[in-house]
Amino acid sequence: MEKVERFSVSIETQLLKAFDKFLQKTGYQTRSEAIRDLIRGKIVEEEWQDPKAEVVGIITLVYDHHRRELTDRLTNIQHKFLKEIVSTTHIHLDHHNCLEVVIVRGRSRKITKIANSLISTTGVKHGRLITTSTGKALL
Repeated sequence: MEKVERFSVSIETQLLKAFDKFLQKTGYQTRSEAIRDLIRGKIVEEEWQDPKAEVVGIITLVYDHHRRELTDRLTNIQHKFLKEIVSTTHIHLDHHNCLEVVIVRGRSRKITKIANSLISTTGVKHGRLITTSTGKALL
């Protein structure tokens, strides 16, 4: 197991109460684990700022599959990025709406470009890039 360092933090009482309420709501057992996760989150955000960093992401798209040629346009965009697209899952939400989940891996600049291309395609009702890390920079 990795060596653990202890340090103290000065924090306003009201902010600590709000943090403890957050811990209770989200199920964290200790303040330490929550703080570790918050730090890791900031490290991942920083990692994504480097356009050359190898990262992982999930692109979610909600769209009406009856929209003329939309499915073909989304597929054509994805075919341009075969190296970065790891997996795609298509789910029928109802008679009209579909959810597509695209798992991507590559340089942050390229992943952002892929996400923007897909999300901005006319007919996509909602899209989002969920960013994460390969884990190499995290402890």
